[in-house]
Amino acid sequence: MLTLVVRRLLQAIPLILIISFVGFLVIQATGDPLAAFTVEADLTADDIQRLKAKYGLDKPKPIQYLNWLKHMLTGDWGFSYYTREPVADMVLSRLPNTLILMGFSYVAILILGVTLGVLSAVYQYSIFDHIVTGISFLGIAAPSFWLALMLIYLFAVQFMKWGLPSLPVSGMFEFEVGKTFWQVVTHVILPGTALATVVTARYIRFVRAEILEKINMDFVRTARAKGIPRTTVLFKHVLPNALLPLITLIGLDIPNFMSGTIVIETVFSWPGMGRLFWSAAERTDIPVLMATMMLVAVLTVSTQLLADLFYGLVDPRISYDRD
Repeated sequence: MLTLVVRRLLQAIPLILIISFVGFLVIQATGDPLAAFTVEADLTADDIQRLKAKYGLDKPKPIQYLNWLKHMLTGDWGFSYYTREPVADMVLSRLPNTLILMGFSYVAILILGVTLGVLSAVYQYSIFDHIVTGISFLGIAAPSFWLALMLIYLFAVQFMKWGLPSLPVSGMFEFEVGKTFWQVVTHVILPGTALATVVTARYIRFVRAEILEKINMDFVRTARAKGIPRTTVLFKHVLPNALLPLITLIGLDIPNFMSGTIVIETVFSWPGMGRLFWSAAERTDIPVLMATMMLVAVLTVSTQLLADLFYGLVDPRISYDRD
């Protein structure tokens, strides 16, 4: 397994470099990187030229990229063009907030997605199955921003009108109370629900389909013919085989999940990486955009490696000894 990890890491290095170079060129082409300086200032052509020289923007794009890469590898992520703050401080101060939101959402996704998917398959074509299927189709079809607004309207606006306890819809905590555990929990419920709904609905359909496929295979019929209880067959034979494709799906989904926080964090004013990326994109703040993009790239490669390793834990038949 150690050989597998080393080989995957060696393969990841050129992949991340290619992603960073292509991303650098795309971000450079999205707008004027000096817009943060020129929007509210009357700068002359000489002033703009001095700014370009100061930030290395007067050099060819490949040279700019190599300079950025050199600083990035040495831990110098640069400064935001807009706020003049160190990019590392901006990113690392918001990353835990996004991880809290993602963690809450993904725990709900795995619990509800797997449980309801299994029950829906076991009780195929029952009333329960029809209800879960209908709700999952609605969840898949609902845009995340629309769902976020509907949750705000129902659990904040309408609940307040009805005299019921309403949920907060902005930030992570009330400033007069402070960042306590319960403040974060109550503030994460609505954005976490909005973020988790679409993915949960998709996982329900995926798990249901996998269980139904595996439950009709020969090894399951053989186990049932030997008198093994249905519950034992389900959890010992069917579920482990059905979870293998789900691990791949999770490995691909987690980076996309972080990208999906852009809309949710913006709607709920959640101070995380998604909101930071959106603000930086509006201002063409290249150092901030590159740092957040690289975090997503590294997360993508890391989750794929973890998915490969989890295969062996879920299914003992899978061995990496030959690697």
